[in-house]
Amino acid sequence: MSLPRTGRMAMSLLARARSASLSALASWRRVALAASALVVAVLVGATLFAWLGVYNVAASTGHFRFVDAILRFGMENSVRARAPDTTLPAGEDADMIRLGAGHFHAGCAYCHGTPGTPITPVSAAMLPPPPDLADKVGLWTDGELFWIIRHGLKYAGMPGWPALDREDEVWALVAFLRKLPSLDAQSYRALALGEVEPKPQDGRSIATGATPPDAVGACARCHGAEAAPLSRLVPILHGQPRDMLASALRAYAAGTRPSGVMQMAVSGLSDRAIEQLATYYAGLPSPISSDPSADAGALERGAVLAREGVPSRGVPACLSCHGPEARPDYPRLAGQSARYLSGQLGVWRAGLNDRSETGMIMAPIARRLSPEQAADLAAYFASLSPSAGKATP
Repeated sequence: MSLPRTGRMAMSLLARARSASLSALASWRRVALAASALVVAVLVGATLFAWLGVYNVAASTGHFRFVDAILRFGMENSVRARAPDTTLPAGEDADMIRLGAGHFHAGCAYCHGTPGTPITPVSAAMLPPPPDLADKVGLWTDGELFWIIRHGLKYAGMPGWPALDREDEVWALVAFLRKLPSLDAQSYRALALGEVEPKPQDGRSIATGATPPDAVGACARCHGAEAAPLSRLVPILHGQPRDMLASALRAYAAGTRPSGVMQMAVSGLSDRAIEQLATYYAGLPSPISSDPSADAGALERGAVLAREGVPSRGVPACLSCHGPEARPDYPRLAGQSARYLSGQLGVWRAGLNDRSETGMIMAPIARRLSPEQAADLAAYFASLSPSAGKATP
């Protein structure tokens, strides 16, 4: 019995479809096999290329032009794909610029040079050579500069920030780089070095080893020696307890107190040098501070918090730990800049400094404060005379 005409047509179409599918499958198999063979060939070729040492990796010979172009093209697009859209606030922030300048001189100037001081011959022989940033920063947005400073660049000798979570420090360096193209040698020195010249040591200080001149000069660029720091983002060390200063320096050196600025500053310091620095700054007279005062309401609220704390929230009276009669390993806060104090409370509130011995105590307390309470406390302590918290060395 034969199938109707329509049935035979359907069977024929199905057969053709099946044949076409089998043919397409076979074609895809051939494509897949060819692709696999190509991948294997490329991998084998690349392995042989590397094993035989065909490509000359000497920095003295440079890259082929097309290699350099590909690497640069890829780097620029990688940065732009990942950089935030954040920008610096309008107008120059003198405190951020000075903080960034101090770190630039200590951590960046050797490779990138400074106004009046060209890149060193050793750095210029790197591949790629570090650029003169005064000529290059205008090619990048604020967010792109931030991303490069924070994360560094592979294969370029550009390191990442030692404390990735301290974005506030990274932004300070971005602020300085924006200022850099307008600086000459004299104005750069004023920003980065502060024109600070510590007094010559007398016979007693040399005999006791109380003043290591090189280390003091490095610290004084940001923290001052005879006067208060020029940036309100930097703490006043003058007259602080010696034990507290030494403990803080050791915490920075160990990385338990995160700060890309300070970890760089204390790297390589011996334990003896740390003790000498602590002794030197503990013995300095407290400078006269000139931090702008807040409104009367903020000062009054801050005074109550400092004297009484917030017992219902587990916040002790601040003066019990930070007054003149507190333990010698705790800092005195009187006369510190409100901006510095607010910044440090913000770091603790963000959980970024809770690994050091004192940080583990302070971090949970700071998190119990509202932003308004933190601001009131910062304003109150900034309004006090530094002598009110003078500690005995």
